[in-house]
Amino acid sequence: MSLFGTGALGRVVRSGMSRRRMQTVVIAVATMMAVASAVVAGSLMVAAAAPFDHAFGKQQGAHITAQFDPAKASAGELAKTGKLPGVAASAGPYPSTSVRPVDRAGFQLPTLTLVGRSGPEGAVDRVDLQSGRWAQKPGEIVLDASFEGPAIGIGATLKTSDTTNAPTLSIVGFAVSASKTADSWATPAQVDALASEGNPVSSQMLYRFDSASTKEQILADRKKLAASVGSRALLGTQSWLDTKRAADQGAAATVPFVMAFGMLGIAMSVIIVSSVISGAVGTSLRRIGILKAIGFTPREVVRAYVAQALIPAGAGMALGVVLGNLLAVPLLSDTEAVYGTVSLSVAWWVDVTVPAAALVVVGLAALIPALRAGRLCTVEAIAVGRSPRTGRGQWAHRVMGVLPLPRPVTYGLATPFTHPVRTLAMLLAVTFGTVAATFAVGLTSSLNAIGTSQDPENRAAVTVTTTKAIEVAPPPTPPAGGNAEDSPPPGGSEPGPPPVEDSATSTSQKPKVADPAKVRAAVTSQPGTESYYGKAQTEVTVAGISGSIQADLYEGNARSGSYEMLSGHWITGKGQVVVPSRFLERTSTKMGDTVRATYEKETANLRIVGESFDTSGSQLVIHADMANFTSAKPSTFLIETKPGVSADEYAQEVAAVVQPLGGDATTNVSSGQEGVILIMSAMAVLLTLMLITVAGLGVLNSVVLDTRERIHDLGVCKAIGMTPRQTMCLVLASVAMIGAIGGLIGVPAGYALHHVVMPVMGRAVGTSLPPLVLDVYGPFQLLLLGLGGVVIAVLGALIPAGWAARARTATALRTE
Repeated sequence: MSLFGTGALGRVVRSGMSRRRMQTVVIAVATMMAVASAVVAGSLMVAAAAPFDHAFGKQQGAHITAQFDPAKASAGELAKTGKLPGVAASAGPYPSTSVRPVDRAGFQLPTLTLVGRSGPEGAVDRVDLQSGRWAQKPGEIVLDASFEGPAIGIGATLKTSDTTNAPTLSIVGFAVSASKTADSWATPAQVDALASEGNPVSSQMLYRFDSASTKEQILADRKKLAASVGSRALLGTQSWLDTKRAADQGAAATVPFVMAFGMLGIAMSVIIVSSVISGAVGTSLRRIGILKAIGFTPREVVRAYVAQALIPAGAGMALGVVLGNLLAVPLLSDTEAVYGTVSLSVAWWVDVTVPAAALVVVGLAALIPALRAGRLCTVEAIAVGRSPRTGRGQWAHRVMGVLPLPRPVTYGLATPFTHPVRTLAMLLAVTFGTVAATFAVGLTSSLNAIGTSQDPENRAAVTVTTTKAIEVAPPPTPPAGGNAEDSPPPGGSEPGPPPVEDSATSTSQKPKVADPAKVRAAVTSQPGTESYYGKAQTEVTVAGISGSIQADLYEGNARSGSYEMLSGHWITGKGQVVVPSRFLERTSTKMGDTVRATYEKETANLRIVGESFDTSGSQLVIHADMANFTSAKPSTFLIETKPGVSADEYAQEVAAVVQPLGGDATTNVSSGQEGVILIMSAMAVLLTLMLITVAGLGVLNSVVLDTRERIHDLGVCKAIGMTPRQTMCLVLASVAMIGAIGGLIGVPAGYALHHVVMPVMGRAVGTSLPPLVLDVYGPFQLLLLGLGGVVIAVLGALIPAGWAARARTATALRTE
């Protein structure tokens, strides 16, 4: 308050705010919403870059992780590659291999890249040890921290494969590599020992380059490495740019839509603050004249009216910072788990910069109408304040009077033309509210469509498996519609190890597995079976990609389980493969190209026939026919039942047949949206409600000003026979047309905003979007959204309309 004076000027400011409590609240709420959205957007923008950059820099991450054939490039030759021009640092060679461990319950974990290193330190990729210690002798292993949990902890043991005599490794620590150079680590001697067990070993080299910030520079560096060793010695490489994008894309996908809400909030703040201060000046001309007459300078008058905007705006900004931090927490928590010790929270400079910028914007919005108050002539202000000008908008009253509508309605329809600037502010507030509602409806519909499209198995009525869950004490509670094998690893979002038994109740025997042929026969023999397809989720290696990738193999009519296609078509037979956009980018392939995939000891050349819509992040998933690999067997059968057949009864009948064989049958229950999609949908709804509330408050402010200015006229109308109901109808009619026009403008604008923001969100996760996700609006839905503008306007005007209807005639006539 000292900035605006503590004496007479301070009393003027406090008096103005107390007389206009509602307008003060409107400013505070509008700025709170704008600042909250901007804080969330700013924090997510930081989360989309800074945490990875910090962790990568701290660990001296590898720009390129290269795998070499030790038979074609010796350790000495590889060491010389670290001295090539442009190489800033190198580490290795480290022995590297792939293992697929088996836990004590007999479940196989995903295929892990195992690297032999004597310690976590190094010139490149200084691994961050999260818990435990480093492997010091054969028989010990360090796992990536994403696998750590109650069931897989320090001291637990893993077999390196499912063979009888496979070596056993004890978990001694958990670590994080920002470069994702490995999933597990052991001593070099241990990795070499595994080579004698039949696992091929390659030599891993880690490089940092002087220039490696673009894809073109990475490709040039890769060519330099390939040319420095013998022919075909370089087996494959991994770029840090791919790792960075995969790590950042969770937060990056959220930034565009939060920024859209933030921009809408800032625009509405400017509109409402300008409207409130302009209205305060317009309705206080006589007061301004008196202030000048008793000695207030023009500068002091300007400061008084700017202060009446900045003080509530400052309170709203403080609340907005707090709210923004609370909204950002669930979105940042998922990203924080990726970076180990890198703690994610809203950056302090975001909490400072956003409200500071908002304060400047609000100050400028308030300054323009406040300058008008400062320029007013004292005598003119007093005279005009006592005898307001009449005749404004009379032409509108004459035009509306011709319409075949009740006189209170035509009177109300003509009212907005009396104050064109105020009407424009109200129209913009309603328009932006409608834009927010239209955009939010489209956004949540698109997010729901994405969630549904990424879970095609859930479309089937019944799922029959060749295994059944092992019950332990206490029994785990799997997600609805899921099974233990599909559960993510504790603390991570990527597919990982399934839940396992506690060490005290574990068994060394594998669970019983039913013969897929017998399970298939049980499905086909059921009279209620309409259609079915078999599916196996496994891992394959693809030429040109380091390590293994997930492969979904299908048998039968799998069209009902197909993913949405961005181009091409779903698999229709042997020799075809459907891949996501990231696969095409990483392998530099295109539709119609052929890739070589290897499953166990079988190799198949597969032609790319389709590009699938896949939002699974860095995890590459390809889809092919099971007939390409004769050793692959389905582990799951997805069934559609005939019309009228109960899915529950069908599942019980099939379960009675397959359970004695070792299988099981369950009905599929929709599990709803989870994770980031649910958080984004909830945030979109919350921000939209806030924007609509601000729009309604903007209407409320304008209608209150209009009603107070015309209270004498309303008293005259009441004196000649206008009923309270007609008075309320008059006030509501004055905003109905504004709401209709705002809806007509806001719906197309919200539709266009949705079609701009959604593709940006898709590009943030490395994919384009199919029509299923973009074309989510229906004609009836758009009509209802258009009527939403009228609803916002009418709801905002209800309170002043009720006040005008209840006002006593004599009191209204005495009001000047």
